[in-house]
Amino acid sequence: MVDNSSKLKAEIERLKREKNAVILAHYYTLPEVQEVADFLGDSLALSIEAKKTDARIILFAGVHFMAETAKVLSPDKKVLIPCPEAGCSLAESCDAEAFAAFKARYPGYKVVSYVNTTVGVKALTDVCCTSSNALKVVESIPREQPIIFAPDRNLGSYIQKLTGRDNMVIWDGACHVHEEFSLEKILRLKREHPEAKVVVHPECRAYVVEVADFVGSTAAILDYCGRSEAREFIVVTEAGILSEMKRRYPDKVFIPAPPEDETCGCNNCKYMKMVSLENILSTLRNEQPEIVIDEEVRRRAERSILNMIAIK
Repeated sequence: MVDNSSKLKAEIERLKREKNAVILAHYYTLPEVQEVADFLGDSLALSIEAKKTDARIILFAGVHFMAETAKVLSPDKKVLIPCPEAGCSLAESCDAEAFAAFKARYPGYKVVSYVNTTVGVKALTDVCCTSSNALKVVESIPREQPIIFAPDRNLGSYIQKLTGRDNMVIWDGACHVHEEFSLEKILRLKREHPEAKVVVHPECRAYVVEVADFVGSTAAILDYCGRSEAREFIVVTEAGILSEMKRRYPDKVFIPAPPEDETCGCNNCKYMKMVSLENILSTLRNEQPEIVIDEEVRRRAERSILNMIAIK
């Protein structure tokens, strides 16, 4: 007997072929969503990969700003998002209108914005960055040049500490998932698993980052776990990544770090988990909801991403 999940996956695969569509899925989505993806990864890497394909349709299984980024880089393709209500607490912590007013207070500052922002904020940005290349992007800017870094205060403070730049102004935004990890519980896990390596995303609070054996983006954490001789890892980022970790490295043990309040499920992004096989299938059938962006805003946002890509 074929279960409903298998039927949904089969119909999704059929529609992808029929409509010349590709599905991009972020590491934080549900395991069954990851299974139907043509490309699985970090948000910007996915959008760059999709740009290279000859697909007519890009369906982004992720949150809203990710689908916007795909449209920015592939304006000739139809970009669909299965759950437009799936926002991002970090992107939403930096409203474009408020950010424009903030930027106006610092004339002459160069704006570096994390890719986890709305298209409106990207359009106000000189150069984007990711969690894996933020240090390189900031270091590419002359030390005497003052910088506005947005929107993540934890990533910004981490980069400021690494570079020693005192001329950085940091927007006060954060990711609700990465803010919630408990240092006390991580240290308890470390005592219970003394050989385990602690791997931490730089969106976490500084006192959590300080106990890490490795700090990096989701993709960098995955690579580190493969390279490391350790057999156990305490994973301090969104728990959705554990599915890919276990698939890649079945002989290793991955322990999700708990949030302060373990009853809230806060080490899972509620927005990412809103994407399902059902709404992916509906979106492919109807070719809606579609991402539509004003062309002038799109071009300015694209410039900030291309400026980042040009940094060697």
